Amino acid sequence: MEPRPVQIVTITEDHKFVLDEKKLKEILYHHKAHGKKVALVSIAGDFRKGKSFLLDFFLRYLRAKDAKDWIGKENEPLKGFDWRGGAGRHTTGMLMWSEPFLMSLPSGEEIAVLLMDTQGTFDSNSTVFENAFIFALTLLVSSVTVYNIMHNLQEDNLQHLSFFAEYGVLAIDAYQTSPFQQLSFLVRDWQFEYETPYGFEGGEEILSQRLLIRPNQHRDLELVRSRLRQCFRKVNCFLMPHPGLKVTNRRDFDGRLEDIEKDFKDQLNKLVPDIFRSDNTNFVKEINGEQITSTQLFEYFRTYCAVFASGDLPSPKAMLE
Repeated sequence: MEPRPVQIVTITEDHKFVLDEKKLKEILYHHKAHGKKVALVSIAGDFRKGKSFLLDFFLRYLRAKDAKDWIGKENEPLKGFDWRGGAGRHTTGMLMWSEPFLMSLPSGEEIAVLLMDTQGTFDSNSTVFENAFIFALTLLVSSVTVYNIMHNLQEDNLQHLSFFAEYGVLAIDAYQTSPFQQLSFLVRDWQFEYETPYGFEGGEEILSQRLLIRPNQHRDLELVRSRLRQCFRKVNCFLMPHPGLKVTNRRDFDGRLEDIEKDFKDQLNKLVPDIFRSDNTNFVKEINGEQITSTQLFEYFRTYCAVFASGDLPSPKAMLE
């Protein structure tokens, strides 16, 4: 069959989640991945904010195998993970691309690279538990998590991470390493380029401002800031321009580059290759400080989902035992 997005986690109508072990195993035991170390790049964030649209550019880059013209032809429709405009949510549960991509590390070792799309959070149909489950599982199984947010990096974006910072602190105490590897804030539709430039340079400036600990700051706000860089081995931020009104306002938009603003395409050419840098020490997935294979990742998926199966958020201690 042609490579395609595969539903590996389903959220039922009564707000329970189901891991499709058979489909997940077909991907993680794929002949391209079997026995190889693995990198899993995921995207998370609020619903209807262009996550699946962005993932399809990730697909283009991986298919092009690092070619300079990876971004494609001006009149080429964008295909891969399903996406569409509109106000209602589209992706539900968690989806993984059915075929791994192969990439070589600087050492020459070949690894398997996987892509995962996640249900948008905080829509009218999602419970607090669903949102927390999707976000927690994404952070725990991914080597790189792109946290897709709109317009600005705000306090509520940091607060969503506060619960997971507890896991990081406990893991550091227990294993001298954090379970979380790379967190990349991607600020979409950045409106203040005249003050702070697009890209990683401007993103680092904004991130530094938001994580600054100020005198007389509330203890909860101080804890989130002090622990964030400690609990993730790498935290960065990228400021992305608006893709243009043809993208957001036209019902028949199908992802052609000719309909996307030049600034957006220029920044894509900077963002995407950086996410898949094989010399990034956080790129290969690790558990307790050890790089793991795709088949080991399958077992961790099962373990983490089993912990959440009760329908209650487990304590950080329970997740690490």
